[in-house]
Amino acid sequence: MDTEQFLAIFKEINSAVLIEIGVVIVASLVFIWCSQKLLPLLANHLHGKQRLFVLALIPTVRVIVFIFAIVWIVPLVIEPTARNMVAILGAAGLAIGFALKDYVSSIIAGVVAVYEVPYRPGDWISVDGTYGEVKHIGMRAIEIVTPDDTVVFIPHLKLWSNLIHNANNGGPSLMCVVDFYLHPEHDANRVKHLLEDVALTSPYVQLAKPIVVVANEEPWGTHYKLKAYPIDPRQQFQFMTDLTARGKSCLRDLPVSFAQLSPEHAAQVGPY
Repeated sequence: MDTEQFLAIFKEINSAVLIEIGVVIVASLVFIWCSQKLLPLLANHLHGKQRLFVLALIPTVRVIVFIFAIVWIVPLVIEPTARNMVAILGAAGLAIGFALKDYVSSIIAGVVAVYEVPYRPGDWISVDGTYGEVKHIGMRAIEIVTPDDTVVFIPHLKLWSNLIHNANNGGPSLMCVVDFYLHPEHDANRVKHLLEDVALTSPYVQLAKPIVVVANEEPWGTHYKLKAYPIDPRQQFQFMTDLTARGKSCLRDLPVSFAQLSPEHAAQVGPY
């Protein structure tokens, strides 16, 4: 398209057209400003879902007003012929496609996820350091709920470039690991058997799965990892709390002491 063809798309703009465009823009901005002030005031007088619904209307109203202004202004500037509309819609489609490339990529990744099944509803997954239970799998994103009862939406796009850690992978078995740090002067075999008994006597333990104690010697002491499986993955936090509380209580009855960080190591760790 040469310069003359490009300029032929546009109408002749006079002062009346400029005034009309200015009025539409000013009216749209005033309407958006009023909605952003009045809707929150209205929401403050409501409760529950009604309040949240009114607050959700704020961005919706802004988008509707923006679209209305564009639909009003475009015919004032561009000659609404079939050829011109095809050219405008083609350019708009290209711009929208570029702007929504991540959205489209997420949808494609969602289709791939249906085939590969890296996560299912009920799975406990970790993505980018966010850990929680998968509650819903949509076309664009998955919805997980963290242990702090926070809903997090993760786009399927993460499937392309991030590691997806699935703790139970569609099954009822989810390993829990509880850490104990002891002073190196103690009977390691006795501690190992005691921690195994602590897990074995937990009301949450899944007896069909193995109970493992792993010991690792560090410069500051001995690091024990107690690994076991709860009956239901949703009980993992109660299970870990039970193992920690009863494990500490039983260890205090032995002639052992808990490890203390050296000043050098404490300085490296820093304050919480």
